[in-house]
Amino acid sequence: MKIYHLSHIDFDGYGAQFVTNHYFKNISFFNANYGREIDEKFDEILSLLDGEESIVLITDLNLTPLQCELFSSALLDKNAKLFLLDHHATGAECASNYDWYYLDISRCATMITYEFFSEIYGKDEKLEKFCKVVNAVDIWLSEDENMEMGKVGQFLVSSAKELNRVMFKEESNAYIAYLLSRASEYFNDKNDYIGLDAAIHSIKKDFFRQDEDETLSNLVSRYLLKILSANFEKYEIFYKDYKGILTYNIEGISVVANDFLVANPHCDFFINITSKKTLSFRSNDKVDVSAMAKHLVGGGGHVNASGGLFAGFKDGYNYDSIKAQVVDLIKRKTQEEDI
Repeated sequence: MKIYHLSHIDFDGYGAQFVTNHYFKNISFFNANYGREIDEKFDEILSLLDGEESIVLITDLNLTPLQCELFSSALLDKNAKLFLLDHHATGAECASNYDWYYLDISRCATMITYEFFSEIYGKDEKLEKFCKVVNAVDIWLSEDENMEMGKVGQFLVSSAKELNRVMFKEESNAYIAYLLSRASEYFNDKNDYIGLDAAIHSIKKDFFRQDEDETLSNLVSRYLLKILSANFEKYEIFYKDYKGILTYNIEGISVVANDFLVANPHCDFFINITSKKTLSFRSNDKVDVSAMAKHLVGGGGHVNASGGLFAGFKDGYNYDSIKAQVVDLIKRKTQEEDI
């Protein structure tokens, strides 16, 4: 049986997935913030259902009545059962109308998920401690002994921006799972939350390190270089007679772009677009990106490093839809030039 687990993008959301990963192995993970992203991720799950007996599990996300109606209807002929485990009081109306919607405002979603599955598959002392740490900070039990550790864990997840989840979904999930696993080593009787706080930088480096040590920025760049190079055709983009690559919300773009262009001389330029509509253009003496930026979005800068604002860009949760907008922009601007 296949499990599709959709959860929130905070400590509690990823914590619930940490729990299910302990009990099950055949799982696909999805993460969303509220609003339209929940619908898009659910549609993505629907597209993957192939008739095999499945469970669609939603945690730490409260749905609207309309979403509940649509999701229930969509799964009727999919041989899939829907379960939702949540603790947000705003879901009370839905919880009273749907038997698959479980609501308990006294515990965080991670704790609810643990107690739900541990009743069936058995308790685990270390995992239970992990859940208590998440619970303390998520529902803000200020006097709880796990509160300070929970605050560090919460920061660990919120600061894990090295891999954006739109471009690198599987790698991002693996990264967060690794961070939580390493952090849980500190969730013991010593309650060494200061030790965990001091170790966060090293723990992050350990995930990205391939051989010799380097700065975190360089290690992340090398990691991304490997992924982008291996999947170049997916990210490939063209401008006139030049071939380039398009990325989305990459942190430390200057380092990543330069390393990529040096390692991939067949690539003429590098564009990174962000959720704030900004475009960063980079080249390695192959094309004047200041002219490209000016042509496409009225931007500019230096020959090898420029920027601009794509005012008409609509942020999304799927790389293909993001890329399509940039491809369309280039097509429109180059056609205008030819007229």
